Amino acid sequence: MKKLGLVGGLGPVSTLDYYRLINERYKDIVKPKSVAGDNPEMIIYSLNLGVAYELVSASDWTGLSDYQMSAVEKCVAAGADFCAVAANTAHIVFDEMVKRSSVPLIGMIDETCKYASENGFKKILVFGTKFTMQSGIYENTGKKYGVQCIVPDEASQNIIQNIIFPNLEANIVDPGQKEEILSLSKKLFKDLDVDALVLACTELPLIIKDEDLDIPIIDVASCHIDAIVKQILT
Repeated sequence: MKKLGLVGGLGPVSTLDYYRLINERYKDIVKPKSVAGDNPEMIIYSLNLGVAYELVSASDWTGLSDYQMSAVEKCVAAGADFCAVAANTAHIVFDEMVKRSSVPLIGMIDETCKYASENGFKKILVFGTKFTMQSGIYENTGKKYGVQCIVPDEASQNIIQNIIFPNLEANIVDPGQKEEILSLSKKLFKDLDVDALVLACTELPLIIKDEDLDIPIIDVASCHIDAIVKQILT
């Protein structure tokens, strides 16, 4: 069994979900016999979202990579066998981090595109932060798996960005914003003729639930967590 180093805090709400879901999925597989249960050992290093946001806003990719790698290195020093970053926008510098890391890193974008390919989705619509949607990381990774990744137009990107920040990052779901993003989802899904909607921000599942839309939804955090638990159990 391997020990996970989880880089969190980007933001804190999704890090809580990662911790809970990793433990739940681990137990679903292991099915502990002890009355005390069973849960995997892990190290969580929580970064400051405000610092990361400023680095991303300034397109300081070297600074972002350095900041996130400092957390990876602390996790490794504490005994982590592999690491993962519990945030989507953080993956803009993922390839650079892989080159620098002394332990394996489990990537969210790869796992999401792999899931889409394995489930027959050929053309997927990506919702995320404006930074993620404009970075090209999904488009470039999707090509490796035969999946075409589509991002919304700039006006739609602005709507999504303003829903994520500041409300969703603070665990606030505004009913008016929920109605707005669901309406936007339906319109773009139809207009762009895609197979699935990707929630490419770990806070988006707070506002878009499976039952809200008659549209196949891919939750990137769920894909990532499945891969993390698999690695823990190897």
